[in-house]
Amino acid sequence: MPELPEVETVKRGLNKFIVGRVITSEKHDTEKGFPNAPADVKNFMIGAKIRAVRRRAKVLMIDLTTDYTLVIHLKMTGQLVYVAADATRFGAGHPNDSLINNLPDKSTRVTITFEDDSHLYFNDQRKFGWMRLMPTVAVPELPFMQKVGPEPLESSFTFVEFKQRFARRKNSAIKAALLDQSVIAGVGNIYADEALWSAKIHPLTRVGDISDAKMKALYDGVREVMNLSISLGGSSSRNYVHADGSKGRYLDFAKVFHREGTPCPRCGTEIIKTRAAGRGTHLCPREQVLGK
Repeated sequence: MPELPEVETVKRGLNKFIVGRVITSEKHDTEKGFPNAPADVKNFMIGAKIRAVRRRAKVLMIDLTTDYTLVIHLKMTGQLVYVAADATRFGAGHPNDSLINNLPDKSTRVTITFEDDSHLYFNDQRKFGWMRLMPTVAVPELPFMQKVGPEPLESSFTFVEFKQRFARRKNSAIKAALLDQSVIAGVGNIYADEALWSAKIHPLTRVGDISDAKMKALYDGVREVMNLSISLGGSSSRNYVHADGSKGRYLDFAKVFHREGTPCPRCGTEIIKTRAAGRGTHLCPREQVLGK
């Protein structure tokens, strides 16, 4: 499943290619991936111009001039591929051959055609993703939007708020709390491991046992590692790619994630892989000690 930097990469790419374009038609294969009433599509999507592309946590939103929004979740294997009439191409998502294939193909769930005969394809091999059309004013009322925590990269998200958000999970292991989207938005397995290494915190440390100094280091680490990943186009070692279809470079610079058996960049101790919060977890056993 994509993490915040990957979805941010998709958002930035779409903003370059589809904003200002007018939708002339839509085609989908099943209602599961496109659960929308035909009348709504006809009245509020066809003929509309793309106003903006936004992101909240791991969800994408394409705002239309009809004051409706396409809310999109890529889930595990989703892709968005834009193909211009001159074959200029933007591809982001799961790195299978649909990023470079002639489209639509067997994984294409939704095809949106623009007035200049360019297309936006929503591909999804496993059919878990979806694209929902709804009034823009109703988007904040979605259950997910009501529950999701604040964006960790917003300038208004201070360390004080960060500490307060985690205080409600004081009896939880810190990695589990980091992965809880109701605490803060968009942190997934890669970025949790990297931020915890940065702050020298063991992933199973109880939140209530972490000092203010280490919590501040974790706050800084989350923001630093996610900003770095965004600047490099996301992690994309397995599931996500650059806007031009090439793999993101962040994992080439990861300190611990998928680095088991290699030396810790700080102390030289061999990085190990274990489990925490039900996920494969990477850490330095010398610098990230449980109980310290």
